[in-house]
Amino acid sequence: MAKPSSEGDSSAASRTGSRSTMGESSLKGCGFSSFTGFRAEKEDVLRLTMPLYLRLAMLDCIKKKDVDAGDQHFQTSGSEDDPCENPVVVFINPKSGGRNGSVLQDRLQHMISQEQVFDLHNVKPDEFVRYGLGCLEKWAEKDNCAKETRKNVRVVVAGGDGTVGWVLGCLGVLHEKDQFPVPPVAIIPLGTGNDLARSFGWGGSFPFSRRSAIKRALQRATNGRICHLDSWNVVVQMPGGEVVDPPHSLKTTEVCDVDQNLKIEGCVPDKVNCYEGVFYNYFSIGMDAQVAYGFHHLRNEKPYLAQGPISNKLMFESSGESVAKGILGAEGKAKNVRAIVALNLHSYGSGRNPWGNLKPDYLQKRGFVEAHVDDGILEIFGLKQGWHASFVMVELISAKHIAQASSIRLELSGGDWRDAFLQMDGEPWKQPMSKEYSTIVEIKRVPFPSVMVNGE
Repeated sequence: MAKPSSEGDSSAASRTGSRSTMGESSLKGCGFSSFTGFRAEKEDVLRLTMPLYLRLAMLDCIKKKDVDAGDQHFQTSGSEDDPCENPVVVFINPKSGGRNGSVLQDRLQHMISQEQVFDLHNVKPDEFVRYGLGCLEKWAEKDNCAKETRKNVRVVVAGGDGTVGWVLGCLGVLHEKDQFPVPPVAIIPLGTGNDLARSFGWGGSFPFSRRSAIKRALQRATNGRICHLDSWNVVVQMPGGEVVDPPHSLKTTEVCDVDQNLKIEGCVPDKVNCYEGVFYNYFSIGMDAQVAYGFHHLRNEKPYLAQGPISNKLMFESSGESVAKGILGAEGKAKNVRAIVALNLHSYGSGRNPWGNLKPDYLQKRGFVEAHVDDGILEIFGLKQGWHASFVMVELISAKHIAQASSIRLELSGGDWRDAFLQMDGEPWKQPMSKEYSTIVEIKRVPFPSVMVNGE
């Protein structure tokens, strides 16, 4: 790889100098009385920073959406730069974490580098995977720094569960294309529930007030052990029509990959529409999805009420009061429940464990096994009346245990109900129902696991 030209070096130096000045001002505004301490912190984390020519090459490839766009920064004879010890890239949703997301972004850019911290509104995870990592893979045989960076890079996601799932889904493409290793993902929790972060030792919130919090999070991201997480593919086959305003996690698909050999109790028309998505924490249908749907609409209509995790939780509870008496829009085998949840993690609804810590005798009696996030099994439970759900959420009682399963098929029929409410990982939608034809929902494990960093 070639280093940037002298003109590029000059430009880069100018940018670095201006960033230092800006950083000093902004950090003092955040309560740092001495900029000297921050310089010491920056020295500590320099091992996370990639060589400048490599950062610029990747950034050019991403911006121009072309893996060849960074060639001018390389020398075919190889680079004289040593690869950084623990390369990281950060994806951040600056609107998360109330008003602190943008401040965190600025501090991360100064501690690592501007080119390694991506604002999700400007750089999408799939663009980084295709063009950023593609740039490293292209030059890996000729440039040792590119090779080692591609081999060792880790991804830090600063955002909520939805943002983490988005990044994991994009990295999953590497599995499909046999492009290994897949970078493991660490989390800086900035969302409302942060159940993924809780499940992997990153906590339920980020302590913005602690000066060493960012440095500590980066150290855990680079030194934490690697572990695996099951992900689950959902296919919704519906009799014509379409989902109005589907969530980000649900996409239309031409291929409707449902098992045609299984018996269907109702009728299926000749023409169907299909949607597909992936979840990492839970899938649910019924009362809790309806509550989430109401919350999301309230937040969109009155965004000034959603300034952080605490206000979001208050809004969620408030919206739940008006629909707590809603019932499941389609009857299933599990009777007397108003919500059915398929759970992958131990954490649900901001750290609750509705499945509970079951004793060995009970597990044996019910034919259950101990739940793990990478065991290829979902825990299926039900929520009854609103009061039952409330008691479950404060962990006074466990939810109604229905089953454990490695795959799930739901057949939904409308009856007197024109809509059912479904959600995946907190992203709800209103599913149109038909009186004449069945809607089929199938859930199957994705054949490869997501790669995570444990923060404990």
